[in-house]
Amino acid sequence: MEPISWLIYAAAVFLGSYVQSVAGFAMGMIVIAICGAEGSISLPELAATVSLISFANIVVAIKGRIALIDRPLISWLPVGQLPAIAIGVWLMTVLDKNAQWTLQLLLGVFITFGSLSMIVRPVRHVQRSPRFACLAAGIGGGIFGGMFSASGPIIAWFAYRQPLEIAVIRATILTYFAISTLTRSAIVGVQGGLTEHVMRLVLVALPIVFVSSWLGKVLRPAISDAALKRIIFTLLLLMGLTIVLRALV
Repeated sequence: MEPISWLIYAAAVFLGSYVQSVAGFAMGMIVIAICGAEGSISLPELAATVSLISFANIVVAIKGRIALIDRPLISWLPVGQLPAIAIGVWLMTVLDKNAQWTLQLLLGVFITFGSLSMIVRPVRHVQRSPRFACLAAGIGGGIFGGMFSASGPIIAWFAYRQPLEIAVIRATILTYFAISTLTRSAIVGVQGGLTEHVMRLVLVALPIVFVSSWLGKVLRPAISDAALKRIIFTLLLLMGLTIVLRALV
């Protein structure tokens, strides 16, 4: 990788880690979107890297929030999530070998629509979603988590519709991501996907993750959550459209 590529990667990790620490989601999408648009890291290696550094971010971000985790929600989401992650990893492997432009196009479309979902405020349910809805959300999040290590749009949308306090939702989402990233890393590791290049990327990112996650807890942005989401939405939308155009041209 060229020096400029390393700088872009470091900036993406810092931004993604900070936003996830503050808002509870979006690290995977931010890093995948920025580095995917830049194009110097292959998608399989990028997704493997994001899984490992996301887990490190979550370990820092969830400290002191474990008691807030909603047990019923986190008990049912992984039932659909875990097998779907394996399917997502398989899909990425097949497409990367046989149809890379399709994989790039799917990534761009996913990031574009994921960013659009951030500007629509979810309507809170009066009652909790039934178990089959939790299973469906877990499956959807698991497939995209397996493919791109970025299940935030689906899981965040589902979780924020539940009649729970925001702090509880954020702690539960972080726990879901911890399960997702750890499972994905184990599957990719068994397949031999944790290459030397991936581990080098992870080692560079870890200090950045710890610093930015800590900053997210002690130095929150001087803007509202809505304004932060608009900024991230704009960035992700531009990156998603860039990836789509690159795949089509």
